[in-house]
Amino acid sequence: MKTIRLEKDMQPVQPCVATIGFFDGVHRGHQYLIRQVTDEARAAGLESTVITFDRHPRQVLQSDYIPQLLSTPESKLLMLSKTGVDNAVVLPFDREMASLSAKEFITDILKEKLNVRKLIIGYDNRFGHNRAEGFADYVRYGREVGMEVVQGNAFSLCGYNVSSSVIRRFLQDGEVEMAEKCLGYPYTIAGIVKKGFQKGRQLGFPTANLDPATVGQMIPAHGAYAVTARIEQSMAMRPAMMNIGTRPTFGGEDVSLETNIFNFSENIYGKLMLVSFIHRIRGEQKFESLTQLQEQLCMDRKMVEQQFNKDKEE
Repeated sequence: MKTIRLEKDMQPVQPCVATIGFFDGVHRGHQYLIRQVTDEARAAGLESTVITFDRHPRQVLQSDYIPQLLSTPESKLLMLSKTGVDNAVVLPFDREMASLSAKEFITDILKEKLNVRKLIIGYDNRFGHNRAEGFADYVRYGREVGMEVVQGNAFSLCGYNVSSSVIRRFLQDGEVEMAEKCLGYPYTIAGIVKKGFQKGRQLGFPTANLDPATVGQMIPAHGAYAVTARIEQSMAMRPAMMNIGTRPTFGGEDVSLETNIFNFSENIYGKLMLVSFIHRIRGEQKFESLTQLQEQLCMDRKMVEQQFNKDKEE
């Protein structure tokens, strides 16, 4: 896949069949839409192109908006490269681009800059200044410049039309297994390991603590999870359990991300760690004593081990 970053003086690219969107998470709905694009492009003898943005549009339109992202910009491009699409165009979304009407965007960007011959739009996607216009308008504007505009089909699963917002709702509720079904892969966050409070070590459950400030993605609901952990420059997916919460037993207030990696004792402070969510064991709890907490952690570990054994059998 070729990554193209839009520049003012860039030369027109090869004619293509394209789709456009933020593509957060590159989930199964996105993958389904992109397959429609690659199939159409192949049939027409054209290149296939995914057009996306360098930041969430609402970050530009609302200065205080903090997006709950499913993927980082880097991981999004990596996942797009696995779809088989020929090109990924990254648009710099700024005030100037936000001010473009749908007609201006189709004419000046899609037609003149990106040479789009056919545009396949996601079933729920709208673009242009204030998203004021709809699909019928896009079709009309496309016809005026010689571009065919069609609407892609939705991808449905378990009664849901799969979308990034649906997946976020599952994660907000701790339903990481449903999120995985919609994504097509386990939901994964990445961050830098920092030094923690050392309480887990005292209880016999040493943890690798992700610095929340380095995690540029949505954090699932508070609670205990069966996860796998991977340390930078290693391909080993290690079984682990993770607790997300404010550590109420210790009177905490800030959210901590604590991962107990099974049978692991290396010093990984300052390293990047990826955590993939497999199953939620329980919600966040406050315990009356450290003994109760320790007993619960022992039970949690047994449940996590059972989960991994069950997955192996399946």
